Amino acid sequence: MSDTSPEDSNLIVTKDGSHTVYSRRFDQHYHNPNGAIAESRYVFFKQSGLLEALTNQEQITILEVGFGTGLNLLVLLDYYLQHDSTAQISYYAIEGFPLAPETAASFNYREQLTHPQKSPTMADLLTGLSEGMNDFAITDTVSAHIFYGMFADFDPGHINADYIFHDAFSPGANPQLWIRDTFTKLKGWSSDNAVLTTYSAASKAQGALASAGWKVAKTQGALGKREMIVASLAADRLAELKRIDEERYARRYKQGDFD
Repeated sequence: MSDTSPEDSNLIVTKDGSHTVYSRRFDQHYHNPNGAIAESRYVFFKQSGLLEALTNQEQITILEVGFGTGLNLLVLLDYYLQHDSTAQISYYAIEGFPLAPETAASFNYREQLTHPQKSPTMADLLTGLSEGMNDFAITDTVSAHIFYGMFADFDPGHINADYIFHDAFSPGANPQLWIRDTFTKLKGWSSDNAVLTTYSAASKAQGALASAGWKVAKTQGALGKREMIVASLAADRLAELKRIDEERYARRYKQGDFD
């Protein structure tokens, strides 16, 4: 049974025509009101390098913090089919407050996809979601593993994530998902060349990432946002981006300058 009833959230049409949800619990939209699907494509696929990886990597593991509407999974599958990818994809996602299937049944994402007939139905995935890990075979080569529970209880073992979609509610609305301990855990679940992207450019998030041992850069944000964060455990993955001074940010984070 979902913790979010239809009365807890409102379906909103963003400026690119795709749906998002407004959460009363967090007093925030799940996506950028200027375009839900456009934000997903830009932040988590184009800026991360994942699009290129779909054509040249044999295995890819993705970890999403904040499954939300499931939009990022749908976009991934659509790109996978567009690129005729043959990579084995393992998609892990954490969601503490799953949306009600009744809400998900109204999403218009399929209208925005190139291969809508091959995309999973979010209402089906969310119906009967049980606490803990829920495993789905999306295709013969793409599997989804949705953890219904809080981040603190998530323990996937050595999954060696190649890409992390940090898509939690903002640092102001959900601060526990933007602290050093969170990014330290994510580091421990990642491969040596992992790339983390998020729509946020909050200084506290940059400091927390740097303090956890991530290399951190900023780039142009999506849809009216000035900047966003791209982080990696390998400096060369950020070679073309504007790096921050991680040592200084880590020191300021430890001193509490961003509190």
